Amino acid sequence: MPGTHGKSRWSADVNEHSDALDLEPKVFEKKTAGQIAASLKRSAESSDRRKTTAFRSAMSMLTFYINRAGRSLPPERKQTLEAAKEKLRKLFGHNH
Repeated sequence: MPGTHGKSRWSADVNEHSDALDLEPKVFEKKTAGQIAASLKRSAESSDRRKTTAFRSAMSMLTFYINRAGRSLPPERKQTLEAAKEKLRKLFGHNH
């Protein structure tokens, strides 16, 4: 079943081959929005491959993951990931 194999690999490919950040393992599976945001912040600030600010890199990775998961993302998981965006803004001092 090639279709299912490809679906399960896209997030692993993002984690392993992104030019933007070296992400911690299973960052998007962490339980709380705060844990996800803190992990992305650490990854963004320590990356020597990012091409923009640490905040933009971290937010881009989170947004990409949410968009790529699409409808396969359970509603409660999407809610946690969306909340991680807000936590990320606060961690970086971008309070809108």
